[in-house]
Amino acid sequence: MNHFFTTVLLIALLSLPEWLPAQNAPVINATVTGKVLDAQTGNHLIGATVTIKGTTNGSTTNQNGQFTLVTGQKLPFTIVVSYIGYQTQETILSQDGAEIRLQEGASQLADVTITSRRRQESAQSVPIPISVLRGAVVEDAGAFNVNRIKELVPSVQLYSSNPRNTTLNIRGLGSTFGLTNDGIDPGVGFYVDGVYYARPAVTALDFVDIDQIEVLRGPQGTLFGKNTTAGAFNITTRGASFTPGATFEVSYGNYNYIQAKASLTGPISKKLAARASFSGTQRNGTVTNIRTSQLVNSLNNLGFRGQLLYTPSDNVRLTLTGDYTDQKPNGYSVLYAGAVPTKRAAYRQFNAIIADLGYQVPSTNPFARITDQDTPSKANNQLGGASLNADIKLGAGTLTSTTAWRYWKWDPLNDRDYIGLPVFTISAGNSRHNQYSQEVRYAGTISERVSGVVGLYYLYQDLKSDPVQTEEAGSAQWRFAQSSTSALWRTPGLFDGFGIRTTNRLRSTSAAVFGQVDWTISDKLHVLPGLRYNYDKKIANYNRQTYGGLQTTDPALLALKNAVYTNQAFDTDVDETNFSGQLTLQYKASNRLNAFATYSISYKPVGINIGGLPTANGRVLTELARVKPEAVRHYEIGVKTKPTPNSTLNVVFHNSDIRDYQTQVQTPEPGVNRGYLANAEKVRVRGVELDGNIRFSNAFSVYGSFAYTDGKYISFTNAPVPLEETGGEQAFKDISGGALPGISKWSGSVGGEVSGAGKFLAQDGRFFFAADAYYRSSFSSSPSPSQYLNISGYALINARVGFRASNGTSIFIWSRNLANQNYFEQLLPAPGNAGQYGGVLGDPRTYGVTLRYAF
Repeated sequence: MNHFFTTVLLIALLSLPEWLPAQNAPVINATVTGKVLDAQTGNHLIGATVTIKGTTNGSTTNQNGQFTLVTGQKLPFTIVVSYIGYQTQETILSQDGAEIRLQEGASQLADVTITSRRRQESAQSVPIPISVLRGAVVEDAGAFNVNRIKELVPSVQLYSSNPRNTTLNIRGLGSTFGLTNDGIDPGVGFYVDGVYYARPAVTALDFVDIDQIEVLRGPQGTLFGKNTTAGAFNITTRGASFTPGATFEVSYGNYNYIQAKASLTGPISKKLAARASFSGTQRNGTVTNIRTSQLVNSLNNLGFRGQLLYTPSDNVRLTLTGDYTDQKPNGYSVLYAGAVPTKRAAYRQFNAIIADLGYQVPSTNPFARITDQDTPSKANNQLGGASLNADIKLGAGTLTSTTAWRYWKWDPLNDRDYIGLPVFTISAGNSRHNQYSQEVRYAGTISERVSGVVGLYYLYQDLKSDPVQTEEAGSAQWRFAQSSTSALWRTPGLFDGFGIRTTNRLRSTSAAVFGQVDWTISDKLHVLPGLRYNYDKKIANYNRQTYGGLQTTDPALLALKNAVYTNQAFDTDVDETNFSGQLTLQYKASNRLNAFATYSISYKPVGINIGGLPTANGRVLTELARVKPEAVRHYEIGVKTKPTPNSTLNVVFHNSDIRDYQTQVQTPEPGVNRGYLANAEKVRVRGVELDGNIRFSNAFSVYGSFAYTDGKYISFTNAPVPLEETGGEQAFKDISGGALPGISKWSGSVGGEVSGAGKFLAQDGRFFFAADAYYRSSFSSSPSPSQYLNISGYALINARVGFRASNGTSIFIWSRNLANQNYFEQLLPAPGNAGQYGGVLGDPRTYGVTLRYAF
C-alpha cells in the first residue's frame, strides 16, 4: 500500500508541467528597479525588503539602496517595503527607477525574505525551522567562514583539524565526527547560488560577496537537488547588477591579521551585466614551533568570484559564475593535550615510551600554544568551479536549470604523532576531486490553491589519490609499536622510512526525482506533501603497498614490520535505490501565529570504506568495505510567532530516529590511522530550539537563539573500545546508551546592538555598539565515549564599536573571543593508541579595525 501511495504521488508531481497550459496565459515580464531611502536624510537603506503585494516575488536592497524585481506582472502594481526601525509602506509602482522614502517608525521589525523553497517569501511564514543571516550582519560580526557562523546559530556544529578533516553538522547529525572518510556522503547540504558543494573541505572557504545565508534544520530532500538528512546551508551571493556599484573593505588586527575585500558591478551592455569580487585573508600563526622557530596555524587565503548576467528578454535570465579559492596556510598543528593510562602493559604506556627514548614534551599545557613537531606542516587547499544558471518564466512559474562543474585539490603534509619524535613522520593524503551536476526544476502556481516544485537532479563525483597518498614511520616507531619484550624490536633501521603508498579512487553517481506541493485547503490550513526517489552508485578501488624500512627476509623481522603496515587491496561497488519524503501540516492561525508539524523519511546513501580496512589474525576484513545506508525517521513540531510588531519568537521540538547510523571509529592499527566506517544499529537525537528577536526602539535591538539537544546511541553493540580501554581483553564493547560525539546538550547565542545618530569627521551617520555571546556545554570528542576525551563547556564573547556614515563609509573596532577564553574544538587520539591524544585549539583573543566603503 505504501509503495502504491508513493508511486501515485510521484506521478502526480512529475505531471505538474503538463497541467500548466490549462492555466492563465503568461504575461510579458518586466524587470523593475528602484531605490529605498530614508525620508528625512535621503540616505540609502541597505537590506530593506521589497515584495510585490499578493505574490511571493521580492528582493532586498543592496549597498546603494537599490532593489531589482523580475516579475510576471505589468506596471503598475503595488509593492510592500519594510526595513528595521521604519514604518512598513505600501506603494503603487508605476515606473522603473522609482524612489521609495520610508519614515522612521518606533520599534518596527523588517520581514526577512528567503529563497529556500525556490521562491521569495517570508521566513516567518514557511513551515521550516530556519535561521537567516544577512550578508551585512555576517560581515559586521567578522564571520568570514562557516566555522564562525556556528557562533551565531547554536544548532550548527563545525569541527576541523584541517580542511579535509571537516565535520559540518546540524543538531549533531550530518557527517562523521573526527577524521574524514571520503567514502560517505555529508548529511548537511552546502549550496552556493544553487550549486551543491560535495566535499566537506569546501566549508573552509572564505565567504566572498555573501548576500544571505539560510540555515535549514531537519531533512531537506524534496526542495533541493541533493538529498540531505540533517539540514542545509543555502548561501546566496550578491548578483550582477545593471546599476554600477562597488564595495571596498580592509581590516587589520593583531597577529598581523590583514583582510581585504572588493566587489565591482555594473552593465556591459543593455542586456549584459557583470560582477567581480575578491577576498584575501592573511594572519600569523597562533602556535609557535620551538623546533623550527616558526609560527604555525596561520591564515593565507585568496578567493575570487566572477559573474555575468545576461537578460536576452524580460522572461529569461542567464547567469554564468566562476570562482577560485587558494589556501596555503602554515599548517594545522594539533598540539599534545595529554596522555591517559591504557590497559596495555606498563612498558607500553605513553610516558614510559617517551622516557625510554629520552624525550620530554615541550609543555603539558596545550594553551601555552607551543609545539616541537618535527614534520613541516602543509595544508594546501584549492577549489573552484563554474556554473550556468538559467531562469525562464514559463506559465505561472519559473523553470530553472543549473549546470555546474567543481573541483577540489588537497595537498597536505601532517605530523600525525603530534610531538617532536620521529614516530609517524609523514601523513600526506593528497587528493583530487571533480564533480559534475545538473539540476532542472519547475516552481510555480498550479491553481489558486496549489503551488509546488518538481525537479530532476544528477551528480557525478570522481575522487582519487593525487597521485598517491603516503604514510611513513620514523626511527622512533619501534618503541611505540613494541608489543613484546623481544630484542628484535631494537633492530637498527627496522622502521626508518617504513611506510605505505596508497592509490585509491571513488566514483559516485547520484540521481533523483523530487517534488513538493503546497496545497491551501483553507486560508489557514496548508498541506505540504513531498516525495523523492534516489539512486546512488559507488565504485571503489583501493591499493596500498609498503616500502622502505630495513630490507630483510627474516620472517621474525617481517612480522614486526607487518604489525605496523601491510599491503592491502580491494575493489568493490554498490548501488541502492530508495524512496523518501515528507508530509507537513501548516496552520496559520493569524498573521502572528504560524504552527506546523512535519514527518520525514530520509536517507543517506550507501558508503564505502576508502581509508583502509582493519585486520584480524592477519586477514583483511573486507566485509567492512561496505557501509549500510542510513535511514532517518524525523518528527518535528514548531510554532513561529510575532507577539508584537517589533518582535518574533519561534520554538521547535524535533526527534530523529536513525537506523544503521554511519559513524567513524578508531582502531589501534597504524595502517588505518584515519579510522574506519561502521554502522551503529540505532541512534536517536531529540531536542528543543528557541529563537527570537526584539527591537525596543530604532536605537536598540536584541536577538537570541537557544538549543537543547540530546543525542545518544540507542544500540551500538560492537563499537571499538575507547582510548583508555585499548589493550584489554576485548577490542569491542557495547556502548548503547552512550552520548554521540560533538553534541552539547545546551547551547545558545545572544546579541544586540545599540546605536544613535551623530557626526564623525564631518559626516552624518550613526554610532553603534554591538556584542554577541555564544555558549555550549560539555561534549564528547570520541565516537566511543571516553572519560578522558570530553571537552568542557565554554563561552565566547565578541564585540564591535564604530560609525556608519550616510555616504556609505563604515569604520569599526572589533574583538573576537574578547575574554581570551581557552577552549578545545576537538580532542583526537594519536595513531597507535598508546594513550596520547592531541587537541585542536580555538583561536585566542583577536582584535582589529575595519574600514568599509560602498557606493
